Amino acid sequence: MILKIALLQIQPGKTSDENLEKGIAYCRRAKALGADITLFPEMWSNGYNIYNRPIADWQAEAVDADGGFVAAFGTLAKELDMAIGVTFLEIQPGAPRNSLALFDRFGKRQFVYAKVHTCDFDVERNLTSGNDFHVAELDTACGSVKVGAMICYDREFPESARILMLKGAELILIPNACPMEINRLSQLRSRAFENMLAVATCNYPAAVPDCNGHSSVFDGVAYLPDASGSRDTCLLLTDETEGIFTAELDLAMLRKYRETEVHGNAYRRPSLYRPLTDSTVAPPFIRANRRYIT
Repeated sequence: MILKIALLQIQPGKTSDENLEKGIAYCRRAKALGADITLFPEMWSNGYNIYNRPIADWQAEAVDADGGFVAAFGTLAKELDMAIGVTFLEIQPGAPRNSLALFDRFGKRQFVYAKVHTCDFDVERNLTSGNDFHVAELDTACGSVKVGAMICYDREFPESARILMLKGAELILIPNACPMEINRLSQLRSRAFENMLAVATCNYPAAVPDCNGHSSVFDGVAYLPDASGSRDTCLLLTDETEGIFTAELDLAMLRKYRETEVHGNAYRRPSLYRPLTDSTVAPPFIRANRRYIT
């Protein structure tokens, strides 16, 4: 049971029409490489072009989750017999959302996930945050796999991946738009290790401002019965260039590992974790621009 994941580390165009055309072309190329599931970087519909622009200008670029841009990838998923995780600035009452739509290989939309942890210390303060984490049972050519999603800054919070693990996720898709340096990569490695699941992160190439490629896939399998020590959980770490990068996730190995190893949900003590849901913020973490108090 080998699931082939394609990460589209590609540079956006200037309009959503250009991104639609390029996105479709690159999905076709991913299918030709044998991909079972393909993932875009963060906010592909407008190339995460929200910095150094009037807010009203980029808010006007938001697209409907049920509109033509997103629906085109559902149609394409069915045509190609390949799951697609496409990202977009989603129109919403009040302010748009930073979202991902996951289509299965039959073109059925499994969920729309909106970024929960918006970067409220910066321009993303002008977005509507999501309010839930989703997991779908995704039918692929190599069988069913439980897939969840986070977006970029969500990875900074261990609770995001933990909730997805508790909801059954075996694979977490993570669109991204920021420099992926050693510490952020270490976070991804940790999310995979501590939850015994795979994480696949797709970033923009270095040609995009404030991005540097280094998309990655970690499978979380740290130990094998016949090995004397731990193994590297990194299946893929790309360079900074534009392209399609693929990784093969051994689902059978991951599932066997999850049945016997000690991480994940085997030995947790949730009754002791109540402070995690306490909304009180004390020094040194008080920030004047904090939006949410619950």
